[in-house]
Amino acid sequence: MAPTAAATAMAAQFASMAVSSPSISAAKLSSSFTANNASLLSLRKRVSVAPVRPRSVDVQAKGGFIPAEHRWMYEGIEKMGPDVWNTTYYPKADDHKNVEKKWYIVDATDKRLGRLASTIAIHIRGKNVPAYTPSTDMGAYVVVINAEKVAVTGKKREQKLYRRHSGRPGGMTEETFDNLQRRIPQRIVEAAVRGMLPKGRLGRRLFTHLKVYEGSDHPHIAQQPAPLPIADKRINIVQ
Repeated sequence: MAPTAAATAMAAQFASMAVSSPSISAAKLSSSFTANNASLLSLRKRVSVAPVRPRSVDVQAKGGFIPAEHRWMYEGIEKMGPDVWNTTYYPKADDHKNVEKKWYIVDATDKRLGRLASTIAIHIRGKNVPAYTPSTDMGAYVVVINAEKVAVTGKKREQKLYRRHSGRPGGMTEETFDNLQRRIPQRIVEAAVRGMLPKGRLGRRLFTHLKVYEGSDHPHIAQQPAPLPIADKRINIVQ
């Protein structure tokens, strides 16, 4: 069937519209984008010339801003002194100098091992200090004398074991409390206090503040150690 003259004319009109319309639309879009971009740039330059500062705002010495209508709430606040309640305290280097640490001495005769070790650990860590900080060495030195006379309760003399290892296969050695007390009595007190100190380099540093000796003689007379304050009333085995 042959196409009519009207159909042929309509097809030619649609073809001419498809060819001419993209060029016109692209030109219009490019011109409008250029105009909008230029207006945006000019607007940005006008806005960001200088920051606008509020007129009714006063600047504090610390850098905060207080509105003028709220200044009456802060009148006379400088007379109250520094804000110690909302400030986190951390001890300075002058608060825990090793040359200014206290020295204590305690006689381990007839004192329970666990209660004695906990009291020593408290003073070595500095938990008795009001400004105690867990991550800081704020404690004192403790001298223990008569370590061979420390006491334990129940059947711990025969049942409590102390283990050490040589580092080789099968090198485990076990020893009872009674045997170790006759051989090296200082090691008993040292092991009890070491277990109550933090694990890490801080604990290893604090452990050096413990001085344990067999007998009543010690080489720390020049430090003039004071008696260790003991608050536990059940520390003595003989009441």
